[in-house]
Amino acid sequence: MKKAVICGVSYQEIEGDELDGCINDAKCMKYLLTTKFNFKESNILMLTDEKNEATICSAKIPTKYNIRKAMHWLIEDCKPGDSLVFFFAGHGTQEEDLDGDEIDGKDETICPSDFRIHGKIVDDEINRTIVRPLPSGVTLHAIVDSCHSGTVLDLPYLCRMNRHGNYEWEDHRPKTGVRKDTSGGQVFLFSGCDDHQNSSDGAELADDVITGAMTYSFFKSIEIGYGSTYGCLLNSMRTVIKDIDNPKSAGHLPRLFGKLKQRLLRSKYKQEPQLTSNMMFNVYKKPFTL
Repeated sequence: MKKAVICGVSYQEIEGDELDGCINDAKCMKYLLTTKFNFKESNILMLTDEKNEATICSAKIPTKYNIRKAMHWLIEDCKPGDSLVFFFAGHGTQEEDLDGDEIDGKDETICPSDFRIHGKIVDDEINRTIVRPLPSGVTLHAIVDSCHSGTVLDLPYLCRMNRHGNYEWEDHRPKTGVRKDTSGGQVFLFSGCDDHQNSSDGAELADDVITGAMTYSFFKSIEIGYGSTYGCLLNSMRTVIKDIDNPKSAGHLPRLFGKLKQRLLRSKYKQEPQLTSNMMFNVYKKPFTL
């Protein structure tokens, strides 16, 4: 079975926190999963704070309670052969690590729509909910387009890749010995940037369609055929991000988005998409699929 949780948070009711592209990110991810990777709509749980959705059903708003509930639903009764996806587009932050399980002394968080009232969801909880219980034979892919998201699943290994595509695995297992691994399953996280970086909400795919730069680079890389392996996909995503300010990189996405135009807005931040996993592997040999 294939199951997915897709969260797009625009923070429309919070002055100063509004994001333009996150709801579009969520819609595009649903489109990608259903058209490219054969996910059934009935097995996709969509949480956004789009005004019409909030009016229709409060259970579909990406509040802290609803995201927590959705994460539990995602792994509920999973069996060998299942493919799970967790997607989040919204704000991310860092805060002081209080239990000594971060090598940089900081926890990463995602921000639900009501985080100003009910708080953020910390990476420790995300790991505890959708990583550690994952049984053998089950695969989870997380795609998180937010600031400070590099290790937001608290996975043990980070693929440290340079501009030439060469890489080595960086060990993020805490000296305290706290367990961050699964119960036998495989987990992969593509994140918008490194833990100390910010992600841009600025890829304009059409005159009135804005997406996150990382989400755009993920779709673009798969569309142009660089999604064959994890290494090829990560390297391509980084290339697309670097080309944001290059007018020559503008083009069309005829197969995935029809005639939607690519026009990327200049980002005030530099970001490098990251790959983390619960295991080390050859990123250029392991095939990628959802």
